[in-house]
Amino acid sequence: MQWEQCEIKDISHPDLRQCRICKQTRHALGASMNEINEAESARQIKAGAVLGYITIFINLLAGLIYTPWMIRSLGQDNYGLYTLSVSIIGILVMDFGLGAAVTRFLSLYNSRNDREAANNLLGIIYKFFFLLDIVIAIVLLAVYFSIGSIYRELSFVQIHKLKVIFLITGIYSILAFPFGTLNGILTSYEKFVQLKACELFYKLLNMALIIGALKLGYGLYTMVMANAVTGILNILMKLIFVRKSTNVRANYHYKEKKITKEIFSFSLWSTVVNIAQRFIYNIIPSILGIYCGAVSISVFGASATVEGIVFTFASAINGLFFPKVSRILTKENKEERLLELMIKVGRIQLFIIGIIFTGFLAVGRDFIGFWLGNGFQNAYICILFLIFPSIFELTQHIAGLTVTASGMVRLQSYVYAVMAVINVALSILLTREYKEVGAAVSVCTAYLFRTTAMNFIYYRKLKINVFRFFKECFFKMGIPLIVSLAAAVLIALIPYKGIPFFLIKGGVIAGIYLLLMWLFGLNAFEKELFLSLFQKSIKFFRRSLEKLF
Repeated sequence: MQWEQCEIKDISHPDLRQCRICKQTRHALGASMNEINEAESARQIKAGAVLGYITIFINLLAGLIYTPWMIRSLGQDNYGLYTLSVSIIGILVMDFGLGAAVTRFLSLYNSRNDREAANNLLGIIYKFFFLLDIVIAIVLLAVYFSIGSIYRELSFVQIHKLKVIFLITGIYSILAFPFGTLNGILTSYEKFVQLKACELFYKLLNMALIIGALKLGYGLYTMVMANAVTGILNILMKLIFVRKSTNVRANYHYKEKKITKEIFSFSLWSTVVNIAQRFIYNIIPSILGIYCGAVSISVFGASATVEGIVFTFASAINGLFFPKVSRILTKENKEERLLELMIKVGRIQLFIIGIIFTGFLAVGRDFIGFWLGNGFQNAYICILFLIFPSIFELTQHIAGLTVTASGMVRLQSYVYAVMAVINVALSILLTREYKEVGAAVSVCTAYLFRTTAMNFIYYRKLKINVFRFFKECFFKMGIPLIVSLAAAVLIALIPYKGIPFFLIKGGVIAGIYLLLMWLFGLNAFEKELFLSLFQKSIKFFRRSLEKLF
């Protein structure tokens, strides 16, 4: 073989490209390695998606059973204070785009097999993280001493409680902040199984500790401490996985102005995006705290929890495609390849989001009634407003990933900045009169603006044919979706007559949606995919029953 005549045996060696003897052999071997990488990528995406949906199922059970029990155990006021504390930390503790920079640049370097550049990148980013951590600690300390003057609608006892839980959450956030690179590292190296396993472990352990603490009679402070402990354990697990399953090793001695400037520019515009995002859900509890009080905060917090479940359900798939998108951008006909992936993923996402929105429209009012009880009636309207933009936004998540992977975050930041201004302005205007419902309307309006503006960027800058996307997704699946929504409105008008009747209503709307989608919405590939998943699930449960009996 020609390979045996070559003195350079390591295909990762940079001089191998100049070897005239084995150039052809290396090209063939490289192609073979790419096929292996794509196969491993597909395996990680599938396995990661399975673990992701298991985590979602746990979150769904938590939302149905655990969250209302926790609210009753803590009390509505305490839960509102906990939501407020988390929102304040969410506004102030941000990675200034460094997490996105890790994912973007590491995915880029991995597509080039440039390990040295990846290690140098992490060395620079970790230095940024440590410096920012000091600044964040100073800011959190200043806010801690100003809580009483900011939230004047809260009582003296509520202010004291808020300060304690803010102190605990703040200390944990400062300790955890430098490890904000871990998710980006695992994602860029396509270690989705390990990443999703950590998320599942965190959720289960967190619930177990909080349930145990509240059952033993401990209250709000212990629950916040349990969150901090499980968060630290989650970080330790990710550190172990990064060390064991990747070859990345940060080079802290590396200094290069060009790459530092490039990271700074990307992170600067990503920071604008992050700040704008925090002026959506994170700012609302503060606005409600100023103008309304703890009850409105708790209603909006419960509504945001349901919206978070919907988002998590969709992002269980979407979050796995960043490295794949980065590879597509290095190939020919990238616009067509991206559009095909966007349509393929988007139709599945629309099917999932569609059944959630339709189902909640039909039985959501009844669900809120027995899930959260009295005092949360407005959550039904809030949730519908919060979920509605997801029908359009989450189906186009592949295009959103492409914006980040292409480094076009500056354009994205302009859109998000305007979105934030719209949300804050509308929230201040609407919450005084309409409280939590007004806040939900403002979020919905801001998100719809974002989706419209981002589609302009997808079409003009990324050259993605969004008109074809909407035709393939919303036009071809639109008729069964619209008919199902009409049926949901009619079913929602039927009065609540107990949980059995609620389940019947839910079964009817689900049956209508699935039948219409199967007959008029899904294509042959999607039908085969869902049948395959259904058959595998049946086999799994059958084997489980055989082992039990």
